[in-house]
Amino acid sequence: SQLQVLESAKVSPAEEAAELERRREQLDTEIAQLEAEGYRVQELEHHIDKLHEYNDIKDIGQSLLGRIAALRGTTTRDLYTHFGLELDD
Repeated sequence: SQLQVLESAKVSPAEEAAELERRREQLDTEIAQLEAEGYRVQELEHHIDKLHEYNDIKDIGQSLLGRIAALRGTTTRDLYTHFGLELDD
């Protein structure tokens, strides 16, 4: 991330603050653009929460498939076929 790059470069606090301010302004601009397109911040936050939840569930599912594959001595790819899943599921 940008903050990690800043920290590894040992920038001054003033430079780091300026970078954070620039990033805040960029995000404010993006929010304003989305609002102009008819999106509401609360609606976007709801969708973001749902995406996080989906990703967490998907990660757990992939982990379980990996464990089942290891126990069966097969590959996760083979299990996708066995359970009728697509690789991009």
